[in-house]
Amino acid sequence: MAVWIQAQQLQGDALHQMQSLYGQHFPIEVRHYLSQWIEGQLWDAVDLENPQEEFKAKRLLDGLIQELQNKAEHQVGEDGFLLKIKLGHYANQLKSTYDRCPLELVRCIKHILYTEQRLVREATNSASPLGAMMDSMSQKYQQINQAFEELRMFTQDTENDLRKLQHNQEYFIIQYQESLRIQAQLSSLASLPPADRQLREPALLSKRATVEAWLTREANTLQKYRLDLAEKHQKTLQLLRKQQTLILDDELIQWKRRQQLAGNGGPPEGGLDILQSWCEKLAETIWQNRQQIRRAEHLRQQLPIPGPIEDLLNELNSTITDIISALVTSTFIIEKQPPQVLKTQTKFAATVRLLVGGKLNVHMNPPQVKATIISEQQAKALLKNENTRNESSGEILNNNCVMEYHQTTGTLSAHFRNMSLKRIKRSDRRGAESVTEEKFTILFESQFSIGGNELVFQVKTLSLPVVVIVHGSQDNNATATVLWDNAFAEPGRVPFLVPDKVLWPQLCEAINIKYKAEVQSNRGLSEENLVFLAQKAFSSSSNNPEDYRSMTMTWSQFNRESLPGRNFTFWQWFDGVMELTKKHLKPHWNDGAILGFVNKQQAQDMLMSKPNGTFLLRFSDSEIGGITIAWVAENPNKAGERMVWNLMPYTTKDFTIRSLADRISDLNHLLFLYPDRPKDEVFSKYYTPPLSKAVDGYVKPQIKQVVVFSVFAFIITYFFTLSFVSENYLPFKVQIRTLFQGFKTSPPTMSQASGEQKNIC
Repeated sequence: MAVWIQAQQLQGDALHQMQSLYGQHFPIEVRHYLSQWIEGQLWDAVDLENPQEEFKAKRLLDGLIQELQNKAEHQVGEDGFLLKIKLGHYANQLKSTYDRCPLELVRCIKHILYTEQRLVREATNSASPLGAMMDSMSQKYQQINQAFEELRMFTQDTENDLRKLQHNQEYFIIQYQESLRIQAQLSSLASLPPADRQLREPALLSKRATVEAWLTREANTLQKYRLDLAEKHQKTLQLLRKQQTLILDDELIQWKRRQQLAGNGGPPEGGLDILQSWCEKLAETIWQNRQQIRRAEHLRQQLPIPGPIEDLLNELNSTITDIISALVTSTFIIEKQPPQVLKTQTKFAATVRLLVGGKLNVHMNPPQVKATIISEQQAKALLKNENTRNESSGEILNNNCVMEYHQTTGTLSAHFRNMSLKRIKRSDRRGAESVTEEKFTILFESQFSIGGNELVFQVKTLSLPVVVIVHGSQDNNATATVLWDNAFAEPGRVPFLVPDKVLWPQLCEAINIKYKAEVQSNRGLSEENLVFLAQKAFSSSSNNPEDYRSMTMTWSQFNRESLPGRNFTFWQWFDGVMELTKKHLKPHWNDGAILGFVNKQQAQDMLMSKPNGTFLLRFSDSEIGGITIAWVAENPNKAGERMVWNLMPYTTKDFTIRSLADRISDLNHLLFLYPDRPKDEVFSKYYTPPLSKAVDGYVKPQIKQVVVFSVFAFIITYFFTLSFVSENYLPFKVQIRTLFQGFKTSPPTMSQASGEQKNIC
């Protein structure tokens, strides 16, 4: 991570120390706006005690001033106008201060960077995993920036050599013309009298011999210069390939992987600004070297000298073209992915971006991007460069968009805002595969040229896998397919292969990330929760987490085969829990009031050791998206005996009528939330305030929950009464008496006892 990014997070005394480093001698605004450039320079390469190093310091000063001026020129708008003036002022100020003593600028910046690194290191504590990760990232960024500085120096060196070669070649051509002139003079002597010829010929012959000897010697020198220049270009291209591989095959791939995990609820993938700056530096350096190689080829054509240089230049030109092609095609990326569960006839959006578009001036003739949906098989054929005849697997409306260049950010991107999948063409499915397991992808493609049509590129990029649904009821299973793919896809895979089975700890990590993201909670799944899930997934009774470390879970076990004795899969049950918690239980989950992942027997064992009225909340084993209350109380059928009662599970439908907190408040026999917290202490802040007095003669009804212990069948059920705040209020005990009088003739059924709530434990 860049030092300046970390330095801005300092607090307290460390922040004050950092701020004190800046002033008129070096404004903090310069550090902020040129942070990447400053940290990318080799300040340590300048020996402050050696006056002969002043030229290096002067070059750094000139570069700093140039960067400030460039930054100022790109500011637009009202705020940009003020910043433009300020940055221009700082450029003049630094030039005036350090132009005669550039080594002092280097000394100042080295002190600033050293102090910032020390403060950051002390604040983050390098011994911690986070600190170690930040140090590692800082070292990687420093390595990349140092490589760019080497490339800049190599490119400048070959530029100087190329100019020297051009100068020498021009002088060689002048001397060659001189030799031709001498030869012409010698030829003209044949028409002169012998005496005149003998008088002038020796001098001309001597001069011709001298010039030809020099030409021969200089031709060898030019050939050596050309070979040396080609070898330097080879070294530059080797370093370019290495740097490009590091950025594209490491950093960019990691960003794409983070983007994929973010689809499962992982941390955001992060911005593309640093990656774009690296890619633009690559593009600039590659283009400079390509132009140099072309100029060297032009010089060779101007003055052909037999030797291996022609083959070398052809090889260099081919290599540099391959490098820039790889850069352009790899940096055409999807910044904002389309939804991975895509419903037909529903509007969706996506954004594609060309990271090198601004630097290569692609925006001068803005390219158009087209979006097409293709199947998994078509994606495989595309990556094998097989002809797919531009077939698609569906029709997307509003699927063309022109890339726009944003001056303030320097980004070239296309924003698809109103796409809609009108229809989809499915392939023949195999075996137990359902429509929610079939994967598609959105193909984005474009064509543009650079360098005055010197190079024409056709670029393509594929979205993350997309599952197409036509009804909301398919969302659950489609999400399972996407979750499995995002979590376990390998970089560089054949579309869209994923392992059929994974280790249980891997799946735990994936569902934990998903759970926290869906519920929007920092409280994830504990080890006890994961043991409960393992017991459910593998029909096991072991409470030891180690017993599940090496176990694997297949896709079929995850979301194709129903759990034993149930009509739903493991994922369908888990997804129901997430939905219920997200919509109705999030504050209680965050408070730790819901144990949730506890089975009926565990709840009984936990409660039987507690006082009567102790209760806990657990997710239903038998119903998707249900939560039940278990509590310990006296057995009304046996005096002195206690037992654990379980309410029929609540679902989303129940909580749209009355909240969990209010339901718990209604039940007076619930006293302590397990293990021993008074229920009002936990839930009172979520109770619905008491109803206000009647307005305009009307009294608002209030729904209350009552648990009735039937003497006929010891049935626990729900009963809702309308309690009115008025003089004609019917006492609660009268309501209960009326209810039981109604039961004299026959025991209550669920519908009789509960009205709309058909719940029983």
